[in-house]
Amino acid sequence: MQTLPLMILVFGVTFMLGLLAIAFTGPSPSREGSRRLQAVRLRHSDNAVDKVEAQYRKAVAARKPTAYKSSGSQTRIQALTLRLHRTGKGWTVSQYIYATLGLTVATFLLVFVKSGSIGLALAAGVIIGAGVPHMAVNWAIGGRTKAFITRFPDALELLVRGLRSGLPISETLGVVASELPGPVAEEFKLVTDRIRLGRTMEESLTDTAERLNLAEFSFFCITLAIQRETGGNLAETLGNLADVLRKRAAMKLKISAMSSESKASAYIIGSLPFIVFFLIYSINPYYMGKFFTDERCIIALIGAGVWLSIGAFIMRQMINFEI
Repeated sequence: MQTLPLMILVFGVTFMLGLLAIAFTGPSPSREGSRRLQAVRLRHSDNAVDKVEAQYRKAVAARKPTAYKSSGSQTRIQALTLRLHRTGKGWTVSQYIYATLGLTVATFLLVFVKSGSIGLALAAGVIIGAGVPHMAVNWAIGGRTKAFITRFPDALELLVRGLRSGLPISETLGVVASELPGPVAEEFKLVTDRIRLGRTMEESLTDTAERLNLAEFSFFCITLAIQRETGGNLAETLGNLADVLRKRAAMKLKISAMSSESKASAYIIGSLPFIVFFLIYSINPYYMGKFFTDERCIIALIGAGVWLSIGAFIMRQMINFEI
């Protein structure tokens, strides 16, 4: 296959996917306008409830997690290091790079031996070599995040019991780090270690919030910040926050159960073409081998993959709900 038509095809597909991503993930003008009108109303209102809400929004804006900015604005290596740290597996950047290069070379050689097409082998090597490690890291981050969110309300309730017994907040953080298992104990142990080294509790919690980039932990940091500014019963506030987080988790599980049928249908529809392709290839390799040698079949295969990816992306957006 000639190089120029293949490059034009790849550029066109990439441009189309970029336009679709922008169309589905762009900000909503009506929602942004409503948010600005709400901020103006709260800013100039004399109602006490509106003033409290305005102060809360101000604290949220001032302490919004900036993990992506702090990690991605300097170097890509630092952003990758942060992602690997979120997995909790102890993976290093060198191991990630070696795994990517190894998969790329192995896939390239396998596809080239089977098909004899350098372009197809290079494309398959780049996609699999870069995609599989990225998916593995995302899977590890998702598992650790799920474990953290599941145990975090228990940590808040343990903080509430410690505060009601008369312990200061710094010591109750140490109790959480020693009593609870999993990633919650690891993160709270890092917070207590920073406090012992001389950093303030707010700085330590902010660093953890920026690294985790979780809404639940950001709520916890914002609650502590507002309580320091306005006063009040911290134990009761944290108890209410734990109840809200449990209800939030229950709502996520309910949505997951309601959309499980759609997810199963999407998985079956998305995997069926690959399953049929490999079954027929195992029965008659010569018949399906034309997809790796004939230029027309290669273009049809690339086009089918692009449209299948667009359909999977649209179905994912339809069942993806933000809580």
